[in-house]
Amino acid sequence: MTNDFDTIDTPTEARTRLWGLIKDIRFAMFTTRHTDGEMRSRPMTTQNSNLDEDSQLWFFMSRKSEAVADLSADPAVNVVYADPGADSYVSLSGMASVVDDMAKKEKLWSKMAEAWFPGGVSDPDLALVRVRIGQADYWDVKESKLVQLYKMAKAAVTGTPPKDLGHHAEIRMR
Repeated sequence: MTNDFDTIDTPTEARTRLWGLIKDIRFAMFTTRHTDGEMRSRPMTTQNSNLDEDSQLWFFMSRKSEAVADLSADPAVNVVYADPGADSYVSLSGMASVVDDMAKKEKLWSKMAEAWFPGGVSDPDLALVRVRIGQADYWDVKESKLVQLYKMAKAAVTGTPPKDLGHHAEIRMR
């Protein structure tokens, strides 16, 4: 990966780039600070079909879960997406909150969510969690595996770290 940072400044460009990287990744690792001070991660499914104008991600969680309890004590979260097959990785940070918005729940509801919340969109255990993204970093490699292997082998022979193995950028959402 390159060590250069590219910073994307326009909100529209930032949302487009970020959504392009995460839209096809089914699960994200959602990290909170637990009440014991330790960081805890769990797989979650992003419910959005696109990244809205306010740079928000939406998740369904159980109101009884540790994740929801963690959010009430410390709303700062990290959400990580990884697609090793495409050599694409995203780590974003933001502030999370439980939102009581039946219209939004209905808009985001899916058959997959019903597997976790059999009471449907009005299940009393269903919590709608919003993450307002503040910042994200991504690493994206476009070269083929063969080119990557060649550059790494060359670096091993020459003793010079590989360059241009991919692209790393920081995205400021706010």
